Order: sequence, then C-alpha cells, then structure tokens
Amino acid sequence: MVRPRKNRIVESEPKVTYFKPQAVPLSQLQEVILTVDELETIRLSDLTGMNQTHSAHRMGFHQSTFQRTLASARQKISDAIVNGKSIKIQGGAYIMPGGDTTGPAEAGGRGMGRGRKAGFGGASAICKCPACGHEQPHMRGQPCIELKCPKCKAQMIRG
Repeated sequence: MVRPRKNRIVESEPKVTYFKPQAVPLSQLQEVILTVDELETIRLSDLTGMNQTHSAHRMGFHQSTFQRTLASARQKISDAIVNGKSIKIQGGAYIMPGGDTTGPAEAGGRGMGRGRKAGFGGASAICKCPACGHEQPHMRGQPCIELKCPKCKAQMIRG
C-alpha cells in the first residue's frame, strides 16, 4: 500500500493556470499537467534564487523530495516547450498557510524561540519580591522561591 503524499506548503496560487503555443488550436494540442506544488518549487528555486534546502524547509519537506519535485517540474516544462504542448497547472497535495488560500504563513504565535529576535525565550532572568517589588538577578541553579527578600524577608518569586 502506498503512503499518501504529505501536503506541501505553497505561499501563492498561480495567477494564470494555462499556457499554450500561439496560433495552435486547443483541439490539436497535447497537455502537460503541472501541479501547484511543482510550480512552487520552480518559483522558489528559479525565480527567487533560493537554495534547495531553504526552499524545502519553507514548503515543509526534505531537500531530497524538493529536488525530485523540481526535476519533475523542469522535465514537464521542457517537454511542453520543446514538443509544442500546452501546460495546465492544477492539483497536487498542497495547503495555503494563510488558511483562506492567500499568502505566506502568519508570523506570530510561536514564542520568541531560542536566540531569535529580541530574547532567548524561557523564564525571566530576575527574582522578584511579590510584597515590596524588590528585584535582583536570578542566579542559575538556585530557584528564586528558595530566596528571601533582603528588604522585607518575604519569599521571592521568578519574575
């Protein structure tokens, strides 16, 4: 039994979904089907110039899968151009991160991370007295709850 394909993350839907050679009637053309996720690999790799590892990460799968998908897309496009076939863009296993079939993923909601943006995430680096508000630096390996406030002798908290 074949494992179902994992959905790929596609940041933008194609504006145009059909290409054909000029002055050739549709009835005389053969069609090449290019999936939306194959088009996204072409966009990320060839149009934006992004490397395969970073592109694969953005689409939510491994670099080797990205490379195979990109090779398939390039082969289909080459076949259509060289042999005078039309290209129809449709289907594929993909999701749009905006949820409403628009744009890139939302930026928030994942915390500060580890070493990114302004801080390092995790708990605060100070111990605070809930009674008088006195603050002192947190000492690694010594829980704030075990400390007493030097001013009012109340139990300190991490804060």
